[in-house]
Amino acid sequence: MSTGVGVSSCCISGKVQEGTPKGHVETIGGLNTYVSEPEGGSKAKTVIFFTDILGWEFKNTRLLADNYAKAGFYAYIPDIQNGDSLPVSFLDNAEPNLKTKEQLTMIDSVKNTAIVGSTMAPWLITHRESVSRPIVDGFVNAVRQIPGTNKIGAIGFCWGARYAILQAHGRKESESGSDVGGVDAVYVCHPSLVAVPGDFDPVTKPLSMALGTKDSLLDQKKRAQIIDFMAKKMDVPHEIRLYEDQVHGFALRGDWSSEKDKKAMDDAEAQGIEWFQKYLS
Repeated sequence: MSTGVGVSSCCISGKVQEGTPKGHVETIGGLNTYVSEPEGGSKAKTVIFFTDILGWEFKNTRLLADNYAKAGFYAYIPDIQNGDSLPVSFLDNAEPNLKTKEQLTMIDSVKNTAIVGSTMAPWLITHRESVSRPIVDGFVNAVRQIPGTNKIGAIGFCWGARYAILQAHGRKESESGSDVGGVDAVYVCHPSLVAVPGDFDPVTKPLSMALGTKDSLLDQKKRAQIIDFMAKKMDVPHEIRLYEDQVHGFALRGDWSSEKDKKAMDDAEAQGIEWFQKYLS
């Protein structure tokens, strides 16, 4: 189980990007799913996106899935929150980019924290692990049954990153004896609500992580714990890259008007693509 880390406004901070998603929507495993296909439509290398609290319809996530498709991956973004994602309008009340954040008054900071906390707490209870993990496992099972599917990767952001990490535990056996969940490689960006070592000790599949040094949901102490613990798992391929001065959400909701933030987003995208090219081929 998660450690129950406190929720801050930066869990829903960031910018909505420009552009029009190119994919389409299907129903897979009973879930509405955004699908972006690579040229030629091969499903040999499949990547499932487990989203942050803004959900499967958030444009930034769909644009990123399109980029993965351009790189040769068959990409899925399932609605694992069953229509209960938080609205994008929450970005207006949440923690802004680092430059603006540093200019906030104490009153503004307290107000933002109160607004977000009163919304996030009940949302997290509704979407607790006992509810969300079976949905995630079920979707992975459904994708494995799609003809042409070979290796599967999972990419997760913020809230969804923890469920991607859980998929790196590998396939587990249900009470009926059938295999449940589990993917072949995982990449996560700015994970939240993770337990160390609880969520990382069972990891058996290649795991890559992109962490911001200014992430208030994954502070320096927690990052150090993850780095130290994973360093001991010599039998599991893994990498951890630190992105200087990047806040929670930077890989998906960075400010493209900032050259430094834009580079961090681009580098994080390249990190995931390179990881999956290596471990899904």
